[in-house]
Amino acid sequence: MHPQPTDAPIVTELDLAALPSGQTSRVWIAMGEDGRGAPLLVPCLVARGQAPGPVVGLTAAIHGNELNGMPIIHRLFRQLDAAALVGAVIGVPVLNLPGFLRSQREFLEGKDLNRIMPGRPGGSSAEVYAHNILSRIVGRFDVLIDLHTASFGRVNSLYVRADMDDPVVARMARLQNPQIIVHNRGGDGTLRGAAAQRGIPSITVEAGDPQRFQRAVIDTSILGLRNVLEDLDMLPPDEHEPVEPVLCERSYWLYTDRGGVLEVLPGLAVRVTRGEVIARLRDLFGDVVCEYRAPEDGVVVGKSTNPVAETGARILHLGVVVERAGPVAPTSLKRLRDLVASRAA
Repeated sequence: MHPQPTDAPIVTELDLAALPSGQTSRVWIAMGEDGRGAPLLVPCLVARGQAPGPVVGLTAAIHGNELNGMPIIHRLFRQLDAAALVGAVIGVPVLNLPGFLRSQREFLEGKDLNRIMPGRPGGSSAEVYAHNILSRIVGRFDVLIDLHTASFGRVNSLYVRADMDDPVVARMARLQNPQIIVHNRGGDGTLRGAAAQRGIPSITVEAGDPQRFQRAVIDTSILGLRNVLEDLDMLPPDEHEPVEPVLCERSYWLYTDRGGVLEVLPGLAVRVTRGEVIARLRDLFGDVVCEYRAPEDGVVVGKSTNPVAETGARILHLGVVVERAGPVAPTSLKRLRDLVASRAA
């Protein structure tokens, strides 16, 4: 008989020391209250090993319609043997509970939680909720992997956003075995940026498309998470074929300058060359009114799938490639291990 959600205790903050070692626990974390005065509860899975070690945090659905991260976390936890684990793995399958229940990207008030971090305790409901994500959950992590997908009307390759100037973060990114890595410091109100400001090495994994489960993307992402745990000596090593991703020094979206019916031509993770036609815009009679060309060489990180395009609609997310990517380097994670040791002292 499966335990019911009410069997999990409700806590106001994550306290690892209060949870039993050698097993996986479930808790609800209260993040605030709704208009009835009832708590807004976020589900949290905690696999706490018997031996001390790093605390790896996995978060998903900070955008409520980005769902692939949920089964990634669920399936990883079904694979984990907490009794043999070193350190702890914390998984939050749904961060934005109100958005998840409404099948929408935003939190209440139409606010994007991933643009207002770190929030503030005396602010709006969204700002308080964002503050509580950091203070009650993420602040307990030694490293953070934040799982996302594209949003409505768009699709993504399997790619990682990471500060590639940070050697720990760069290694975490490569260990995910993504198709593409985009160098990005993440200082724009994101959860990743706010965690990094607290000294928590963090990456964002963009795992596929919105409002659906994609088996191949989920499988690959789980392998990437296990690679990180194995590289931290939290799990026994298991040989996987390394993937050499395309590394982009930056990326940006291209937009339409008029409205019409949009067709985006290249596939995901495909290289395009400067001047290549990447999209066509037709009027409602079917005549081509505009062709859009790649402004420079690059790779397709993501693209629009919505044919209805108003002026300023997204076309294609173009990554500018640098030729310095390589397989995972045999460097240590000394910085991360030092962080773990300093917290344990």
